[in-house]
Amino acid sequence: MADRAAAFQVDLTNCDREPIHVPALVQPFGFLIALTSDWLVSRVSANIGDFLDVDAATILGQPAGAVIGAEAIHAIRNRMAMLRGPDAVERLFDIMLAADRPPFDVAVHISAGTIVIEAEPAIVEDVEAAGLVRAMVGRLAQADGMAAFLREGARQVRAVTGFDRVMVYRFDDQAAGEVVAEALRPGVDSFLGLHYPASDIPAQARTLYLRSIFRVIADVGATPVPIMPTLDALGRPLDQSLSVLRAVSPIHVEYLKNMGVTASLSISIVVEGRLWGLFACHHHAPRLPSFANRTAAELFGQMFALMLESRERREAADYETRARAVTDRLMATVAEHGDLLANADWLGEVVADTIPSDGVGVLLNGATALSGLTPNAVQFLALAQHLNRLASSQVFATDSIATILPEAADYADIAAGLIAIPLSRSPRDYIVLFRSERLRSVRWAGRPEKPIDYGPNGPRLTPRKSFEAWSELVRGSSMPFTTAERRVAETLRTGMLEVLIRMSEEAGSERQRAHERQELLIAELNHRVRNILSLIRGLISQTRGSAETVEQFTATLEHRVQALARAHDQVTADRWGPARLTDLIEIELGAYAGVRRDHVHLDGPNVLLHPTAFTTLALVVHELMTNAAKYGALCDSGTVTIRWTIDGGGAMRLDWIERDGPPVQASTRRGFGSTIIERSVPYDLGGEAKLAYRLQGLEASFVIPARHIAGVSTAIDARRAPATPEPATRPLDGKTVLLIEDSMIIALDGEDALRALGASRVLTAANVRQAMALLDAEAVDFAVLDYNLGNETSAPVAERLVSADIPFIFATGYGEAVSDETRFRGIRTLSKPYGAAQIAALL
Repeated sequence: MADRAAAFQVDLTNCDREPIHVPALVQPFGFLIALTSDWLVSRVSANIGDFLDVDAATILGQPAGAVIGAEAIHAIRNRMAMLRGPDAVERLFDIMLAADRPPFDVAVHISAGTIVIEAEPAIVEDVEAAGLVRAMVGRLAQADGMAAFLREGARQVRAVTGFDRVMVYRFDDQAAGEVVAEALRPGVDSFLGLHYPASDIPAQARTLYLRSIFRVIADVGATPVPIMPTLDALGRPLDQSLSVLRAVSPIHVEYLKNMGVTASLSISIVVEGRLWGLFACHHHAPRLPSFANRTAAELFGQMFALMLESRERREAADYETRARAVTDRLMATVAEHGDLLANADWLGEVVADTIPSDGVGVLLNGATALSGLTPNAVQFLALAQHLNRLASSQVFATDSIATILPEAADYADIAAGLIAIPLSRSPRDYIVLFRSERLRSVRWAGRPEKPIDYGPNGPRLTPRKSFEAWSELVRGSSMPFTTAERRVAETLRTGMLEVLIRMSEEAGSERQRAHERQELLIAELNHRVRNILSLIRGLISQTRGSAETVEQFTATLEHRVQALARAHDQVTADRWGPARLTDLIEIELGAYAGVRRDHVHLDGPNVLLHPTAFTTLALVVHELMTNAAKYGALCDSGTVTIRWTIDGGGAMRLDWIERDGPPVQASTRRGFGSTIIERSVPYDLGGEAKLAYRLQGLEASFVIPARHIAGVSTAIDARRAPATPEPATRPLDGKTVLLIEDSMIIALDGEDALRALGASRVLTAANVRQAMALLDAEAVDFAVLDYNLGNETSAPVAERLVSADIPFIFATGYGEAVSDETRFRGIRTLSKPYGAAQIAALL
């Protein structure tokens, strides 16, 4: 039978490209029936007669009903409907497969289109898996610290399985294993702390552990049972990767025998989709836990992995939060003082708070700076050149530099490990953090370099023969860099890259910007001079038509030009920005009201006008003031009230009311002054103007649209008490906001900022697919889109928002807006990190 087993052993080196085919044999404590899609028996294990009293050869090609009862078939069909995913397995307990036969526990899965039913005699125990696992998990949750958590996990698995030894076996980055926790029966040797080389569990086996997370071997000495027929019509063996009864490779049997193990059980610990480790269980006599107990152990293993993942993430998140605060301070300092980036001593002190190191090397624009325990300058440059041949745009870390650069062994005692942070896309600049050598004693389970003995399946599959503890002093390596430290280094890389790009752009384009500014100023000056010349030409033309004498023409024209000059003085005094309406009126009063200044009453808030509205109103107020001084209330003992208010829409209403002056009548001749008063506000500003010539005095009303109102000045007006400031606004009050962000921590901060601005609901998505699903299901009023999402961008979501006329803004961590060359030109962009104030500023 051993020869037969070896004949069916196949090479597993291509398991990432082909199905994993294992020996077409099963363990004898159960039997297997394979059915085709039309429920015909296509394969069966040879020992089926021991359990169902049927001849294996005679039932091949028969309907399933010839072997399995109708009620059992119905139950299996129902359970198969619950299968989800290609590697799913469903179980049925204490089911009667055939009449007058004992009940069986059954596992069902699908293998390459074939329905595989595996059965073993039911062991009736009063075990309720869900309740048992709930109690186990409750004890596990009380463990304080990672070491206690792992140890409690081993204790719980041993309690439910009854094995002599239960170990928690963890893989490192090189796939070597270490026993990090264990639970033992008294008198059993301890393997705690022993290390195993990666060759003990090769890559093909680790791939299988990911697919099938539970494995039991009841008796390594049992004779396996063949499956009939061995090959199908196409010459293929049955893929037994998911089979509970899958027979044991003779290589693995020999390995277990060399350890003195008679029965074994393993439960894969899968964290974030990778094989973190195993619960490895050993027994020194044959042992087969009941189906219910094995199911509970498997379920516990899955819960254990989830809790382990949660603990690791929590520890990493706490570290990264502390590190990010240091990183943000470093980036802010470097942005203000770029020369600090080349100061290795300063960098070493700051970065050591986030990524502990013993030395720092900086290569920036060809210049080298070293601090602490580092190779010398020549060795550092040689190392940087070698790093250039690696992935130059990614963070690279190793705990043994000599493994990538053999000559680094010369300085391994002072700089054994490194983490390299590239600072440019082209292979040139680096910040390298070094860690010194850490001498440590490693206890191996036997010598790690196994002697090459050619077995029946080649040297690769020869099992270990000695498991006695063997100590080795490991030299030339440092404390390894953790995953969290690598993520922090990546954050440093992107932040420093952003600062360097900004500094480079500023230095390289300053001259170009100065030239462009000069050309822009010349063009703007030319434009404004031409406009002023055209305006003066119009004033001359219109004034000439309304003046009766040369002296009257000259005086009127001079006054109008002076009014424009005064308006421009006010605007340019504020750098061509918004100017105060009260200043405009006060200047005109000083020029024309004279001693009758106290006959003019002003009432209104301290409004700021944009330059276009300011110059237009300057001419209007000038004409009104001139007419009042010559013909209206100010030429006698009357009064003028000028009142303005801001309405709910942000527009300004200005009223000019004259009283107690000479009787006023509408002029029969339309002069230029009347035209300015009646038509300039509607024509130039898109507002409204109304004049009423009443007996008690002229009344005029003007409406200036909100777009020309810059706001209300907070500066104190000397004529009256300051206005009460407007309350803070909540621009997203009651709105539903979509937030796309691929980092959970940043998404949480963004959600808080949006809620602070009044958002009633914040829908978060990490990628385009999730965002599209939310848009299908929810009505969204506004969106914040992180443009770069790892290997994709949020452009498809932006296109959909544009088509649906939903406003949105982009966010980016690259310190720049989304390119104007894209189809989203004009969409505003937030620079990370951002908060409520930055979002409110864009809104």
